[in-house]
Amino acid sequence: MTRTTRTLAAAAGSALVLSLLSTVTTATAAPTTTPATASATATGYDDFYTPPTDLPATDGTVVRSEPMKLGISFPLLGRQTRLPGTATRILYTTTDEGGDQAAVSGVYIEPSKRWRGKGDRPLVSFSVGTQGVADACAPSKTLESFLNVEDGKFMVGYEVPSIYGFLNDGVAVVVTDYIGLGTTDRVHTYMNRVDQGHAVLDAARAALSLPGTSVTERSKIGLYGYSQGGGAAGAAAELAPTYAPELNLAGAYVGGPPANLFEVMKTIDGTLLTGAIPWTINAMHAYRPELTPYLDQLVTQKGIEAIHTSKEQCIVDTLLAFGTKKTSEWTRSGNPASVDVAAEPVLMQAVADQRIGRLKPTIPVQVLTGTKDDIVPHAQAKQLALDWCAQGANVTYKPVIQLVGSGGLMLSHLGPLLSHQGAARDWIVDRFNDVRTSGNCSSAARLP
Repeated sequence: MTRTTRTLAAAAGSALVLSLLSTVTTATAAPTTTPATASATATGYDDFYTPPTDLPATDGTVVRSEPMKLGISFPLLGRQTRLPGTATRILYTTTDEGGDQAAVSGVYIEPSKRWRGKGDRPLVSFSVGTQGVADACAPSKTLESFLNVEDGKFMVGYEVPSIYGFLNDGVAVVVTDYIGLGTTDRVHTYMNRVDQGHAVLDAARAALSLPGTSVTERSKIGLYGYSQGGGAAGAAAELAPTYAPELNLAGAYVGGPPANLFEVMKTIDGTLLTGAIPWTINAMHAYRPELTPYLDQLVTQKGIEAIHTSKEQCIVDTLLAFGTKKTSEWTRSGNPASVDVAAEPVLMQAVADQRIGRLKPTIPVQVLTGTKDDIVPHAQAKQLALDWCAQGANVTYKPVIQLVGSGGLMLSHLGPLLSHQGAARDWIVDRFNDVRTSGNCSSAARLP
């Protein structure tokens, strides 16, 4: 990465962090922040995040749990109670794409504030946007410290404002770390449709089974996510009718979703987030060892090294190592990776298997996308909405009009995350309060 690009990456990252900090700290003048410099060994991470050899067969079973201090908290009227709530770190079970039981870490947060809407306190199963794939990137860790430093990796809890927004409304939140992000037994299967969808749904099951919480079997459940999280929420919404039909799901917010990974690969190549392509290759290869000969045939030694190096990266590491690089630097042909993938039916099928939109959600969904998104392309996100509409789903398609992109600097991708999180949260809360929505499928095709 050139010095100019490094500066732009740092500036973009700094702007995001500062905006998030300002969002969080407006709630009070004196938040308490937990230091983030403790090592994994000192905090007992290794013990908690290492799954046992034998896992329960039932999905959503809590294997272990422990109290967790939130990294940013606020006193409530001088009392012992603190906002936004009380956190419990959890390790629970799910089923991976291969049909095997897997352990997933995460965190449940019981709000300090009352729920003043209809019915029992609702629950949001929150799926975070791209963090990376190293264990240090786990959102349960950045919720604990906000700035997590572990094994030379650095991660910022940039989803904290969105999560705290729900808690401020009296909505309970469970956040999944996804398969392999946090737990020590495997590498995170980044953008795997089944793994992520199952982890989101089983996080809700785990939260409902925790003792001493205020959520019940009658609690309405919302799915919420942007970017990687939007893909996870979308996958969960369409998998739920067969995988978790007993959950009382009320709606799903699917923001900036990478629904078609082939189109995302073409767009993301050469941007600050080029390194997400090696993450996705590793995730596909985890369940498809038959891809090895194709990788050996198409990828140079430099490319193979990038794929292996990426397994230990959080997003900041990836921005610095691979930002603005082009995959043509890693292929034997000198073509972009998307060109070589398109020429191999086996590789195209592996990518197509991750396509979201082939199953029908039975709950209302909102699909939001920036029209000039330079990371997760607008056209494929709109197509997701149209695909669901064609199956008769209740879809609200919401394009965020953008006049220009940001040239691969991620700003046009992050913009809707920041500017529309309040409206997206309100849309989910409306579902909890039985506000009817019929979607806009009749006009979606004519919208930008």
